Amino acid sequence: MSYQQTLDFLYAQLPMFHRIGAMAYKKDLGNTYALLEYLGNPQQKFQSIHVGGTNGKGSTSHMLSAILQAKGFKTGLYVSPHYRDFRERIKINGQYVSRQYVIDFVEKMKPVIAEVQPSFFELTVAMAFDYFAQRKVDVAVIEVGLGGRLDSTNVITPVLSVITNISFDHMQFLGDTLPEIAAEKAGIIKPNVPVVIGETHPESAPVFIATAKEKNAPISFADQHVQVNILAENLSHSYFEVKKDGLVLYPDLAANLHGDYQLLNVQTVLQAVASLPKAWSIDDRAITTGLKDLVPLTRFMGRWQVLGQKPTIIADSAHNEAGIQLAMQQLAKIPRQKLHLVIGVLRDKDLAKMLPQLPADGIYYFAKPDIPRGLEAEVLQKAASEQGRKGRAYSSVKNALNAARRHAQKDDLIYVGGSIFVLAEIL
Repeated sequence: MSYQQTLDFLYAQLPMFHRIGAMAYKKDLGNTYALLEYLGNPQQKFQSIHVGGTNGKGSTSHMLSAILQAKGFKTGLYVSPHYRDFRERIKINGQYVSRQYVIDFVEKMKPVIAEVQPSFFELTVAMAFDYFAQRKVDVAVIEVGLGGRLDSTNVITPVLSVITNISFDHMQFLGDTLPEIAAEKAGIIKPNVPVVIGETHPESAPVFIATAKEKNAPISFADQHVQVNILAENLSHSYFEVKKDGLVLYPDLAANLHGDYQLLNVQTVLQAVASLPKAWSIDDRAITTGLKDLVPLTRFMGRWQVLGQKPTIIADSAHNEAGIQLAMQQLAKIPRQKLHLVIGVLRDKDLAKMLPQLPADGIYYFAKPDIPRGLEAEVLQKAASEQGRKGRAYSSVKNALNAARRHAQKDDLIYVGGSIFVLAEIL
């Protein structure tokens, strides 16, 4: 098969959560273990860092990978979902897995695929672990897909676990309360393995503390040790002042990323680095170089990404209540005349909580993300209108963005978001 035929096979044959939702969700790790057993348990052949949480885990994973690369480690990075190219999910030192490897892996696995009938995510996790083992990475940063306890990535024993934060998302699988969601996320905490929690929340912190105590896992909360303040920002970098336990560590730390919400992720990353094995000797140069060169080192994309100027066009991946709230707080700080918002969401999102976070004075362009889980533009338009957010429905994300460009003046601002899959169509 060609590369495209291989992807078509994966998409057609294997249930894919990000496309179809609950039908693809597996409630145990049996399939993942079966695939890995067939491959000789590659997850046991490299060191790893496991990154979970509700929001920020992709940014955190990329930053950790960049710092490890800057230190000189051959670094694997597994993230999900992808924006444009399936191979974005599996990288070593910023280079995508080769098309030929994807073809050969799927061909090799066809007999076991027929026997085990894994989900798309389960097979992709196995592919990543096999690739990292074959290429003999020094360490791999592994982003959790959904939840933690039952996520397919939760078959590793990492040197460090990281949980960025807890907020409401995927409640149909993880629970309706923050403690319930935290309990699922805490499932990645392993016996005797340090865990860093990014944000202290009164409802989730006791869950993490109790789980860590039960597992004899040293625990620290990043926001209780590290404080990050933004000093300045331009189109290429943000500049931060970093304090740890009251002492200034970095008076002017440049990072190749944008968005005030990244302050929390930088805090988490710096505490995570401090919690890595001392023998790794992650020094200040690796930290400053990794963050400054984040994009070229890892091909980081989709988070507060500037797509154009006059008018300014910003694309962002925020896709749940907490993420949208932070993004809109950031958006409110940008000088502009009129605000145009190109918005699409998935149909299992909680519109009653998401829509009120969006500004009432914006001009809206609604579109359905081009996947089966996408919410029809007309349904979103009606729900938004009932919340006082007025706009038109369009036949595609690209058409919605083109309409926003036509209507916007050079001093206006265009925001594109609501779902990773909206960005996937325009990046």
